[in-house]
Amino acid sequence: MANLKLGIIGSGQLGRMTVQAASDYGISCHIFSPDTENSPAGQVCNAFTTGEYTDEKALREFYSMVDAVVCEFENVPVTALELAPEKILVSPGIKALATAQNRLEEKDTARFLGIPTAPYWRVKSTDDLINAMNLLNGEAILKTAKFGYDGKGQIRAHMGDNFESLWQQINTELAILETLVDFKNEISILIARTIEGAIKCFPPTINHHENGILVHSTAPAILPSRIIEAGYNYAKLIADHLEIVGLLTIELFLLEENTLVFNEIAPRPHNSFHWTIEGCKTSQFHQLVRCVSGLPLGDVSVDGRWHMENILGQTAARISSGYHASGNYVHEYGKAETKTNRKMGHITWKE
Repeated sequence: MANLKLGIIGSGQLGRMTVQAASDYGISCHIFSPDTENSPAGQVCNAFTTGEYTDEKALREFYSMVDAVVCEFENVPVTALELAPEKILVSPGIKALATAQNRLEEKDTARFLGIPTAPYWRVKSTDDLINAMNLLNGEAILKTAKFGYDGKGQIRAHMGDNFESLWQQINTELAILETLVDFKNEISILIARTIEGAIKCFPPTINHHENGILVHSTAPAILPSRIIEAGYNYAKLIADHLEIVGLLTIELFLLEENTLVFNEIAPRPHNSFHWTIEGCKTSQFHQLVRCVSGLPLGDVSVDGRWHMENILGQTAARISSGYHASGNYVHEYGKAETKTNRKMGHITWKE
């Protein structure tokens, strides 16, 4: 595959690890991003174009130099993908990208496909919020419909709160109010899907979050087989419906009675599956490259049980200490500035 040129839109750590995987197959990578070449992916790629995601001229030139394109994150403007010529294979696809950018669209898609969701309401005003909270009559989460990640763009809401103040605080024209789910675990399911519709399912992961940010993942998740099969079926339904090319992660709540409730999707490599770099025969990044390069999907069997810890800005010293344990696999993302809650790297180890 040495002559294949893979384009990556976005230059963060997911792009960096995709470049590293592609290099194992002799595939060169060209990054398109408004960031500089000192960004995480820019430091390791073969070519780099600096441009805004709305710069049509720069995007067309970029597309003329690559054979396939993947999106490193789901908030890439849909218009950027619409500019790609038909001969360019684009991952995850326009329909998938547009859906993942809107929490209401995600929930509506799950509901349409018969996948259980917690009750939710569309909110466009203070009056909408008041009416929804009266119907819910309990604790909820108010989220922006678009552009939220890692706990951003969401606020807890309770009966008795000042709803006008909450609406001003969320500062958006469109939001979703979700019933707060009492769950015992959050799990994530990752599948890979080729343009022909072939699918491969990774072992599920159990996640632990703090302040809306993933801090630790364990895999393969020890769960009843019927729960795992249900999660896979939900992921396949969504992937087929959205015509995913590449990867799809779905996050699900596992309730006390061992039933699943849909949370959200991410049509890209996912933080909770970074353990696959060392833990799976084919990592999520290698699988993504295979999906868009015409290679067959790889084996995702696992040897043992794996843990992944996110290293955030406030815990950055863990990177240095992580090197001292012989069983650790340390990944630094090459970010120039350390900030609270910024993902600076991750450490993986086997039980």
